[in-house]
Amino acid sequence: MALVSINELLKKQPLQQDVVVNGWVKTFRSNRFIALNDGSTIHNIQCVVDFEQFDESVLRQIATGAALKITGTLVESQGKGQAVEIQVSDIFVHGTADADNYPIQPKKHSMEFLREQAHLRIRTNTFAAVMRVRSALSFAIHQYFQKNGFYYMHAPIITGSDAEGAGEMFRVTTLDPKNPPLTEDGTINYREDFFGKETNLTVSGQLEAEAYAMALGKVYTFGPTFRAENSNTSRHLAEFWMIEPEMAFYNLDDNMDLAEDFIKNILRYVLENCEEDLKFLEKRLLDEEKTKPQTERSEMSLLEKLRFVVDNNFIRITYTEAIDILKNSKPNKKKKFKYPIEEWGADLQSEHERFLVEKHFKCPVILFDYPAKIKAFYMRLNEDGKTVRAMDILFPDIGEIVGGSQREERLEVLQEKIEALGIDEKELWWYLDLRKYGTAIHSGFGLGFERLVQFTTGMGNIRDVIPFPRTPQNAEF
Repeated sequence: MALVSINELLKKQPLQQDVVVNGWVKTFRSNRFIALNDGSTIHNIQCVVDFEQFDESVLRQIATGAALKITGTLVESQGKGQAVEIQVSDIFVHGTADADNYPIQPKKHSMEFLREQAHLRIRTNTFAAVMRVRSALSFAIHQYFQKNGFYYMHAPIITGSDAEGAGEMFRVTTLDPKNPPLTEDGTINYREDFFGKETNLTVSGQLEAEAYAMALGKVYTFGPTFRAENSNTSRHLAEFWMIEPEMAFYNLDDNMDLAEDFIKNILRYVLENCEEDLKFLEKRLLDEEKTKPQTERSEMSLLEKLRFVVDNNFIRITYTEAIDILKNSKPNKKKKFKYPIEEWGADLQSEHERFLVEKHFKCPVILFDYPAKIKAFYMRLNEDGKTVRAMDILFPDIGEIVGGSQREERLEVLQEKIEALGIDEKELWWYLDLRKYGTAIHSGFGLGFERLVQFTTGMGNIRDVIPFPRTPQNAEF
């Protein structure tokens, strides 16, 4: 008999046929009912055991967490809660589980506890559903770009440049930390390091993607990035994945059009292909919301939020227009914002972004033309000399989910910005070369993958949407 997944079995329901399934025991009740799950679906298959047919030594090995191979006949279920079940004829125990010490018992566990059991938390319904959705999102991203003429490029993980200019980078070195080579002035001599210079883990693949876009037209990166930001919030990770498309001959309007279409397409794919997992996660979120004060509860269910994005056109307004709206808003006038908006040039916080999306416009919002002083050096300077061709996409509940811009293609302007920020031009010689040889307008954006997974699944903490989170003081597993 061919092995089938539980998902396939529940969909096809080949009644009165012999079947073979593998999986892990969720529960074993009354020495008779095994709830088995193989990770292919949120649903378990009930396996009914006639304990008189089996040696007691076999039954003693069946406990929550044990891995089994079940052979039997698929029949209509006589009980409630499932349409079909397996009448078991044979049990093979792949691996037992210590019932008394197995951490993932069939009861409610806190998220904090499950993070300490990251190697086993995937066996819970919540994390299995989240990771199946994460996988579907990843596939949808590649599918979208491949269908739309983009080439996938692998940006380097080790880099000598800081694309964001924030300086929060992890150093990569082979030098002896106790006795590093020194220069004559007493500083570390990185010329003797593996790469002959100071290198770090990348914060972004954007700069390298720009180089490839200026030859292949449209490219995208989708890989790990790193931030050495000592932050322990529910929104930050030290290691995370970024999606970064770069497009030659695209202006800011083209960039915004692409970003909106991209997001809608991948969310639509998940709505169509992850229905059962999303319904489970929606119910989980509704139960969680009931424990919060009324003022902190979301106005939309999980599926409503996803359809809110897919079904609405994104409103586009300038940063200046947004500041005027926020300055004159009731929360600002009544000092309800934690960070009051007082003047043009303020760096918008999540509370401001959510107000624009959830209260004022009641649809996703794209802000553009930000003050140059709060944005990165590579963004194209507008004719007013004080704003840049930047854009952010704002979503309900989480605020900014996409950040992008039209890139500065003018060599002289880029050199002036680099000098004003104190960036060593020698470190970016190759990036400046792109403006010397066949420069052209080009644009791109970045989307933090975990932020997208968090929005799609309704999980409250970003540490719960990546398999093994890397955060300050935590590199376990």
